[in-house]
Amino acid sequence: MAEDEADLLTRARQGDAAAFGALVRLHQRRVYAAALHVTGNHSDADDVTQESFVRAFRGLASFDGRADFFTWLYRIAVNTALNRLRSTKRATALATAGAAEVAQVGGRPEGLGAPHLLPDELAALGEQVRATLVAMSELSPPLRVTLVLATVEGLGHKQIAEILDIPEGTVAWRVNEARRILRERMGQDAPVTRGATKTRGPGR
Repeated sequence: MAEDEADLLTRARQGDAAAFGALVRLHQRRVYAAALHVTGNHSDADDVTQESFVRAFRGLASFDGRADFFTWLYRIAVNTALNRLRSTKRATALATAGAAEVAQVGGRPEGLGAPHLLPDELAALGEQVRATLVAMSELSPPLRVTLVLATVEGLGHKQIAEILDIPEGTVAWRVNEARRILRERMGQDAPVTRGATKTRGPGR
């Protein structure tokens, strides 16, 4: 954890609202991006982001520092997003979320385009991106969120395991199983299936 962030966290745990506000500004974009990629809906992503930071603020006393703050916060955000996804049952939400906007948030997802593309480049990518997002929206929540964290957020298996509180082997299995399903539904050129390997492991 960076020294400045550690200081902000210490002050926030002592009830300093301004310090917690600074932590929010540090992580808000990535929390929102994760929420958007999981829920597939801007309105839900806004709600999830706000609820995640409220839960984080209320739960600061329980943060023991064994994981870094980002991992702890991400765990709250992912669980909040999954609860929202299950409660609203938005099975095809990503199909109508605005593929180009979703693809541009939160970095440079593998095979899903890059940020700051020109309008004609976005148009060319649109159908492929939309098809990928629709296929991802049809995955079970555990497979979907694991794939999002790995291929969209670009997190390593160890960090994903910490966020989801599962073994690294389960992360690897979920990612490969999700890619296998997408490959079957979209064909061998499915963008998020590149580099997949056949791995057997624990269930979802």
